Amino acid sequence: MSLKRIGLGESTFDVDVEGPADGPAVLLLHGFPHSRLSWADVAPILHQAGLRTIAPDQRGYSDDARPARVSDYALPHLAADALGILDALEVESAHVVGHDWGAAVAWYLGARHAGRVRSVVALAIPHLDAYQHAYRVDDEQQHSSQYVEFLMSEDAAAQFLADDSAQLWAWFAQAGEGVLTPEQVRRYVTKHSEPGVLDAALNWYRANNLLGEPFGFGPVPVPATFVWSVTDTAVSKLAVTKTAEYVTGPYRLVTLEKTSHWQPQQAPETVAAEIVNLVRLEEVENR
Repeated sequence: MSLKRIGLGESTFDVDVEGPADGPAVLLLHGFPHSRLSWADVAPILHQAGLRTIAPDQRGYSDDARPARVSDYALPHLAADALGILDALEVESAHVVGHDWGAAVAWYLGARHAGRVRSVVALAIPHLDAYQHAYRVDDEQQHSSQYVEFLMSEDAAAQFLADDSAQLWAWFAQAGEGVLTPEQVRRYVTKHSEPGVLDAALNWYRANNLLGEPFGFGPVPVPATFVWSVTDTAVSKLAVTKTAEYVTGPYRLVTLEKTSHWQPQQAPETVAAEIVNLVRLEEVENR
């Protein structure tokens, strides 16, 4: 793995860049509470297919890109980081893949910066306009979103990290049961137990209130695929089906029956196949 240190203003990001240098660029954006290592099983499959992958530790996760203010974690800043990383690597446009909060950034980029985005593959999280609509009108989504208020609270990190990160260990063990290996659990807990990491990661929730005023991303005009797991309790069926209304380019919904929220770890072959399929589709349509 080729780790690059990419400086953007006062921040420096840790970015894994690998695969054929002349291959189509795929920007891999991790979610919460993960890191760029979320893509460890997906990226090699993409490389075999001739794709170049760019996987950063995003704002708050890179040790030298961790601003203190909550407002610094608003989606426009997160999107600017992604575009800045592409600029630094001289990548004019990329296929953007995101999981969890990374999916939110991917949808934002597809809607607001379509000229830089060749396609979007969103894992687990629907278009946030669809999510917020569902939250306003749907009992299922309101129930599914209850955890968000806790994660937005000022003392969430302290509770997770008390008693040698006991609650964090328990959370990962429960959320990743049957999905994550003990080594993966240890890796994520260790990362988020480092000073400042978990609080910065939670700033993504605090700065971007999923339960508040509508974001108003608008439609995504580029080809998009949304990969949803039936067993993922964070998202309602209404939010899933509503997403199609916010994509004006070619759109595909992929429904996984037995895969949990941890799609890159649990179903890397399926995730990689959907990415490759969309890359090939975009290439054919633009010949």
